[in-house]
Amino acid sequence: MRELLKLLRGKYLWMTILTPILIIGEVIMEVSIPRLMADIVNVGIGNKDIGYVATRGGLMVVMALLSLCFGAFAGWTASIAGMGFGKEVRKKMFYRIQDFSFSNVDRFSPSSLITRMTTDITNTQNAFMMVIRMMVRAPIMFVSASIMAITLNGELSLIFLIAVPILGVVLALIIKEAYPRFQSMLKRFDFLNAKIQENLIGIRVVKAFVRGDYENEGFEKAAAAVRDTQKRAERLVVLNMPIMQLMVYSCILAVLWLGGKMIVVGDMGTGDLVSFISYVNQILMSLMMVAMSFTMLVISKASVSRIVEVLHETPDIPDDAEGDPQVADGSIEFDKVCFSYKGDLSSCALRDINLKIASGETVGIIGGTGSSKSTLVHLIPRLYDVTSGSVKVGGRDVREYKQETLRNEVAMVLQKNVLFTGTIRDNLKWGNKDATDEEIIEACKAAQAHDFIMSFPRGYDTEMGQGGVNVSGGQKQRLCIARALLKKPKIVILDDSTSAVDTATDSKIREAFRRELADTTTIIIAQRISSISDADKIIVLDNGRINAVGTHEELMKNNEIYREVYESQQKGVA
Repeated sequence: MRELLKLLRGKYLWMTILTPILIIGEVIMEVSIPRLMADIVNVGIGNKDIGYVATRGGLMVVMALLSLCFGAFAGWTASIAGMGFGKEVRKKMFYRIQDFSFSNVDRFSPSSLITRMTTDITNTQNAFMMVIRMMVRAPIMFVSASIMAITLNGELSLIFLIAVPILGVVLALIIKEAYPRFQSMLKRFDFLNAKIQENLIGIRVVKAFVRGDYENEGFEKAAAAVRDTQKRAERLVVLNMPIMQLMVYSCILAVLWLGGKMIVVGDMGTGDLVSFISYVNQILMSLMMVAMSFTMLVISKASVSRIVEVLHETPDIPDDAEGDPQVADGSIEFDKVCFSYKGDLSSCALRDINLKIASGETVGIIGGTGSSKSTLVHLIPRLYDVTSGSVKVGGRDVREYKQETLRNEVAMVLQKNVLFTGTIRDNLKWGNKDATDEEIIEACKAAQAHDFIMSFPRGYDTEMGQGGVNVSGGQKQRLCIARALLKKPKIVILDDSTSAVDTATDSKIREAFRRELADTTTIIIAQRISSISDADKIIVLDNGRINAVGTHEELMKNNEIYREVYESQQKGVA
């Protein structure tokens, strides 16, 4: 929490400082009122002095109003500080996630990151608000009320001084046992969020296969797991309140019993006993506040540790290049490259990759499922770092570039085409936020997307559903290709990006690329040989190794894997 508190700045910091000050004012007023009550009973009523009673009573009303004002303003400032704290933590966490490489995101999983940015930050925010209010109010109230009670009657004060250590021990035991239970509960939340996310993303598949009942059953199990772990954690925490109430009422009974005897023998005034009981209530209520605060802190401790875990995560691909060299051209070189997702050379997805691609070349990549075609091209814009060897772009190791500089020159259309909520124009401008309408239309024509865009009533201003649900798979692919072209990069990578496009449209896209991207290095991963047959050279991957490199004609003569793929596809056509 100390680390997160460093995020407080400006207005939120001042509100955080002001809240305890207002709380102190509120407590001072509250603690002073019972003493005035004792004076009214002992002096005013004892001497039948109505003027004294009225004066002291009026002062009590003023103090009560001041206490109300202090408390109300403290609530207002605490709300601003708490909401601001939550905003700053959420912003810091989101910005940190933007620095993550693919492997960092894989390590946490998207559903877990969502839980951490919502549930965990909300828990932490609530705990923060409680700390700057209750955790200030309770100790000050306890100390002030204890001092006032001791000055009234030292003997009776021993009662709650005995109760306090007992409560402290019980509270410590509860916290120790509850913390791991809340950690387990939050992990169950991660799984529940993953289940919901998976269902909502794949809702069309669920409907198509009529698997709603199966999904309902899975959701019920996940929700029941959250409920059970939460019940197990709360079952322990709820013991706080009954234990506190038992101690409160026991102390009050003891005070009334012993205090009554003192009044009978004349060792204590009636007003003093009334005032003392008020102080005992304040002392024990402050302890109850502490108990409630610690309950919230136990929950938030698990959340804080999960938040800090994300903030402490070191990006696997640091952006620590010295200087900011520019990418000279689109040439690419793989030099003795090995890559493992685990960072272990004994289990490499790619092994002994040696490859040179000249600037402006069109290169096709083909291979069976799991041959690491996508992994190979992910190393070019440094979405992953090599485990050994080096990848050079424009004659420099990719690790010598700033990530932004490198990735601005490498346009990549991934296997999974993603569009965002907004208009078609907004989505296309992800490639270049300053693109003119003419540039947008030119890119869309090259990607064979202009005609279907203009068939919509609002054309380029057509609103896209979340994820682009209101366009077909082929249309989505063409929009993503157009978005990549708007970057005007030195390297374009199409990772099986025309699989949902018919062969005629695929041919037109390739023709447009040859015509308008003559100086751009183009890498095409494809399952159809027809999509890469006219490439300058074709790379055949097999089990993470380069099996052969050559033109279509050369591979047809010399490479068995390529020839088998071609012949099987020709049989399919026949």
